Amino acid sequence: MLELLATTKSPPSLGAWPYIVLAFYLVGLLTLGVLSLLKSRRATHAETDYYLAGRGQGVVVTSLTIMATYFSSFAILTFPGWMYEGGIAPMLYALNLPVAAAAIYLLGNRIRRIGRKRGYITPADMVTDYYGDSSIVRGLVALTGALYVIPYVVMQIKGGGLLADGLFREIEHINLLGWKITMEDAGVAALSLVTMVYVIIGGMRSVAWTDVMQGIILLSAMVLSGVAVMYALEGPSGFFSRVSSELDGDLLTVPDPGDANPHNVWKLLTFCAFASLASIIQPAQWMRFYAARDSSTLRRSAVAFSTILPVCFIFGVFLVGLGGRVLYEPQFIEGTIHLTDGSKTDQVLIHVIQDYFPEMFGAIGVVLVALILVAVMAASMSTADSNLHALSAMATRDLYHPLRKNSSGRERTWIGRLVIVLATIAAATITFMGKDQKGLLDTITAFFFLAMAFSAQLLPITIDILFLRRGSRVGAVAGLIAGLLTVCLFPPLGSLLLGEENAVAGVGSRLKSLFDVGMCGIIVNALVFALVSRFSPPPDKAHRAAFARDLKGGS
Repeated sequence: MLELLATTKSPPSLGAWPYIVLAFYLVGLLTLGVLSLLKSRRATHAETDYYLAGRGQGVVVTSLTIMATYFSSFAILTFPGWMYEGGIAPMLYALNLPVAAAAIYLLGNRIRRIGRKRGYITPADMVTDYYGDSSIVRGLVALTGALYVIPYVVMQIKGGGLLADGLFREIEHINLLGWKITMEDAGVAALSLVTMVYVIIGGMRSVAWTDVMQGIILLSAMVLSGVAVMYALEGPSGFFSRVSSELDGDLLTVPDPGDANPHNVWKLLTFCAFASLASIIQPAQWMRFYAARDSSTLRRSAVAFSTILPVCFIFGVFLVGLGGRVLYEPQFIEGTIHLTDGSKTDQVLIHVIQDYFPEMFGAIGVVLVALILVAVMAASMSTADSNLHALSAMATRDLYHPLRKNSSGRERTWIGRLVIVLATIAAATITFMGKDQKGLLDTITAFFFLAMAFSAQLLPITIDILFLRRGSRVGAVAGLIAGLLTVCLFPPLGSLLLGEENAVAGVGSRLKSLFDVGMCGIIVNALVFALVSRFSPPPDKAHRAAFARDLKGGS
């Protein structure tokens, strides 16, 4: 072990560059927030401007804010780690990108059109307008969105803290008024504060503009990290030669359907088909559809999404994951795969840029290392800010407004800002508590992986509203409840609710190893929705006809 450690590269000291790059980055975010505030002051409708940027976002902003929200730090850290551990099989997750792009093109444009025509802000606005303004329907749709949003915010803030710890690894702690604060805690606090401030100041416009900056940095980081792997392995021929000759054959094949491997074919394909759709109809993305300027904007954004993200994914995940396995011989510590120096596999991209950027780019390489480490933090912030903003909209439009129907748009906007403050404080508190109570953070992490399964349960009613228009309100409620309860039966929730030895939990555990959890929930959801709708009245025929005309852009 000592001999192996001695042969690994020692990352070069970054000196003061992390501080300089991070300072410019944070100042840039806050500047964009202030500029967004100045622009929003000229708006005539405060609520629409705060939550949807006046429904006037163009192609570049729409494309990059959708991509930045879609790609969190999970994509730039966890996916390469999965490929380092499991070989090429996790690369099939890239299939979710064209599926998501198709959803933007087909679903997003219809959502934008009806949203602009009827003044929607949240997903529940559209659902309740079609099925009838019911507090039960609105509450269920908001709950489904919250089950996606809350775990994502907590985990992105936690990820930002871990990245700050890596960025300033030479600092053990900071002394502040007699308190010893670790860099992880300082990172959590700083990320939470800055994100909260610029979201509060500028709303959707601020979030979208900062997502543009964060998205450019993140996508560039993924491409450059792939280039670094190619450099380390002496070009494409060297990469493929060493990967094919030095890696075990099992790493270069995909597990058979039904295999217990977590990356078996059926699970990967069902994930790509359903979880990708869930990520597109989650509240933050839904609101981006409402905010797009016109149909052409969303169509072009879908094309950009389907071309740019796969290229970045291949360079930043495929090349880094497999090439990293060649560059850093794995160590097995207590039955778990680690990198050569004992660090976790999700640090493989960080190792690549730290070790090879200074060789490739000379003195500027150290600056790029600091920039890309900040870019990984940007991935966390660009997902956290979007979800905080969406949570604020749902809390005000779907909960506060029904209770106080005479409230003004400006009043609801300020209530939304208060929600952002409270949600950020709660997320940071959970993150801090998770350090001392490991079970708490493990529980939040488990919810994080179920988040897309919950969000996917909006798919049947979305398809019905946009294309079929045959379901009923009672059917929508029954289907949504059935789908959410089905997801709850899968581990870890099923084990917590029913016990480890329960037969239902056992079946759920087996199905989870084979298929995407969201797909299983959608099947139950759709069947119940169709059956109950068959025996209950749909919305009035004239209402459905008017809805169909508005979806087509007619008058």
